Amino acid sequence: MPEKRTLERARRKARQGKSASTLAGEFVREEIEDIRQGKHGARSAKQAIAIGLSKARRAGVNLPPKGKRTRKRASAGRIHGRAVSRTRSRATTRALRREPRRAASHRALSRFARKAARARARRA
Repeated sequence: MPEKRTLERARRKARQGKSASTLAGEFVREEIEDIRQGKHGARSAKQAIAIGLSKARRAGVNLPPKGKRTRKRASAGRIHGRAVSRTRSRATTRALRREPRRAASHRALSRFARKAARARARRA
């Protein structure tokens, strides 16, 4: 669940007429802060951003859906049509806590940004 101040910041930007990606940026920023504070970790900067975007989608930000491969899988709340058990849910939470904190470092985010920019340039 996103923090109250993140939702307020996102709403303020929405009222200003900012794009959906700008609103989603607030959720990504919150996620990176959470990782840096040690609330949980992530394997890579890409995963940290993905978790933030997922939070934004759940909060109602009008973002395009995830890629086709990811969408084919069932949602996190229901795996193969069944509700996820408390045990499994706790297991995923604990697994995230074991992940490293370096995914949200300045260096990791910088590396990811450069890589993403290179990929965009190749596509253009």
